Amino acid sequence: MLLQAVKDAEAAGFQAAMCSDHFAPWSAQQGESGFAWSWLGSALEATDLSFGVVNAPGQRYHPAIIAQAIATLGSMYPGRFWAALGSGEAMNEHITGHQWPRKELRNQRLRECVDIIRALLAGEEVSHDGLVTVDRAKLWTLPDETPLLIATAVSTKTAAWAAEWADGLATVLQPMDTLREVVDAYRGAGGRGEVTVQVHLSYAESEDEALRIAHDQWRTGVFGPPLAWDVDSPEIFDQAAAFVPPEAVRDSVLVSADLGWHTQRIAELAELFDRVYLHHVGLEQRPFIDAFGSRVLPELTR
Repeated sequence: MLLQAVKDAEAAGFQAAMCSDHFAPWSAQQGESGFAWSWLGSALEATDLSFGVVNAPGQRYHPAIIAQAIATLGSMYPGRFWAALGSGEAMNEHITGHQWPRKELRNQRLRECVDIIRALLAGEEVSHDGLVTVDRAKLWTLPDETPLLIATAVSTKTAAWAAEWADGLATVLQPMDTLREVVDAYRGAGGRGEVTVQVHLSYAESEDEALRIAHDQWRTGVFGPPLAWDVDSPEIFDQAAAFVPPEAVRDSVLVSADLGWHTQRIAELAELFDRVYLHHVGLEQRPFIDAFGSRVLPELTR
């Protein structure tokens, strides 16, 4: 379903795609959570789009494995793949049975992983003893062009912290003033590269249906850190969201049946960000792809 959706998106005029590397969905209502790296290989082969993945090395994944995955896709599809690295959420990482560390330790672990991945992508043999352990790892398939390693951040503190090591910044939809502060914190700390935002949206032919879709599929999105980091199952997220009213989802999802309104909001984001990725939160993607491809993208590209 998602592979066909990305083919349809390219045909409709979308220029790039990204995905998150989750073991579980945010809500049981979403129903699916496949292996991101398998889909990425198929999607890169099936289209000419560039692709990125949001990944959390260090617990569920050993950083050497992520380095090998990045290097292989970078070798097969030069210049078309990037990875956004973050400290993760308990919902995905608890499956290993290891303790879920507090935030400062997760950031420290992430930084170790970034340095390990960069060294491996540079062709070095790596041994490391710290929050993660590496014993004489070396990659034997290396890309000619090293994929970018982007930082993920939703707060100014994390954005400024990541500026030292990241090739760019990726964040998610928040109020415009907050987004400006996040971008300014990254740039002000010396952050380089492009800044990217992932926009959750819901579109349907009626306002009521657009809101119903958003509430059904993405009401767990109203919860930010630290709750979003620490809840460890979709079922608990659903319990926490049981009393979230429909109108509340508008704080984290662009909800409208008006394509002109969506166009205006996306254009405002495009003034601040180099890349804007659109995530329609509904299960069915084709109406969104067709409508935005024919009526929104032409306005934005113009």
